[in-house]
Amino acid sequence: MFRQIYSALTSENTINRAFEDLTKMLEHGTWMFERAEDVLHSKVPAEEVRAPLYERDRAINDLERSIRRKVLRYLTINPGHDVAICLALMSVAKDAERIGDYCKNVFEVGAFYTEGFHVPKYQEPLDAMAERMSDLFSMVITATRDSNENQARKALSLTRDIRRRCDTLIEELFRDEGQIEFHEAVAYSLLARHYKRVAAHLANIATAVMGELEELDFHPGDEDKNGS
Repeated sequence: MFRQIYSALTSENTINRAFEDLTKMLEHGTWMFERAEDVLHSKVPAEEVRAPLYERDRAINDLERSIRRKVLRYLTINPGHDVAICLALMSVAKDAERIGDYCKNVFEVGAFYTEGFHVPKYQEPLDAMAERMSDLFSMVITATRDSNENQARKALSLTRDIRRRCDTLIEELFRDEGQIEFHEAVAYSLLARHYKRVAAHLANIATAVMGELEELDFHPGDEDKNGS
């Protein structure tokens, strides 16, 4: 829906290129998340991943700036025209940029925390969520690239489940105070927090694909709107 609205508004290729940039941002984010998970599970050394991962993050930042330039160019040529939708595109580009930041955060947990994970009660749900996050990235990329509302709707449902599970895990960690090593509890809570924020930003992009622009940055039951 989101891309179809744009196609109806302009025959220029500028906006289509902006959507291609958004898809590339999500593809880079997928790569970053998968490599961060490899480091987290000691499949590859952190130092082998660090440079290419940060290079991808810089590429994401460059693509966000590229989208902003394209949208501003369009608005300059068409002043006051389609402003709300143009701003929505810049908003979801910012979501894609923030996803790169949180993927770096996941990588940093794997790079800095070296004590290992020993509590299946927390490790297993987080591993399952990471697998579902990979599916979520794929859904949102397809939804964005192809303006596929069905995939966007499935992605939204999955994001709600992931975020709910993250909240539950963090609550359980507080109840287990004293029953788990502090450093390990911190690692679990950070991962849950980062997964939740990635899911929230992917939810925003899926929401835009469905054309529900008034719902951007609004997620019932989630009081943290700023990714802090």
